[in-house]
Amino acid sequence: MAKQAKTLNEQELRKVLDYISTRKHAARNRALLMTTFLSGMRVGEVASLRFNDVVDSEGIVRNEIRLTPAMTKGQFARVVFVNERLRKELDKYIRFYCPVDKTMKFFYSQKKDSDGFNANTLTQHFHFLYKRAGIDGASSHSGRRSFITNLASKGVSVRVLMSLAGHRSISTTQAYIDINDNMLRSAVELA
Repeated sequence: MAKQAKTLNEQELRKVLDYISTRKHAARNRALLMTTFLSGMRVGEVASLRFNDVVDSEGIVRNEIRLTPAMTKGQFARVVFVNERLRKELDKYIRFYCPVDKTMKFFYSQKKDSDGFNANTLTQHFHFLYKRAGIDGASSHSGRRSFITNLASKGVSVRVLMSLAGHRSISTTQAYIDINDNMLRSAVELA
């Protein structure tokens, strides 16, 4: 069985954000990271986003991002709900990056003549980002696993998590939840 991506705690997330703040493309990289942590989207879904998928014609970040079947792993359309914290992160990013052509990729790539990241290049980008920030075991899937685990630790039902993650099976969602000591402590306090 393949090893699962590491879920990050608040201190580890802060460490990555601190590293990002000292590097080129800080606004983009922060928005990329926070999108995975606050929406639970897969890296391929994030890479497929176009500016007009995320920002409406008035220049406002949408409350919901509609993923078409072509944008998802299972070829099933779904809605990603954008919470207030993510909306603020994306607002900061679009103040920095607002392409003239609104059909351009939402997350630009610094490579000349590129239409932005694809799933593979974004996966590699996350690998090196975590490695350089000193977080062992983290990967492009860490934000997604952390999103699901954090919501589970707050008591969100597995059925709701399954829908938010775009899974077709509860057992798939359950495999994403990383049980930790804080969750166990909270559980026994309910007894």
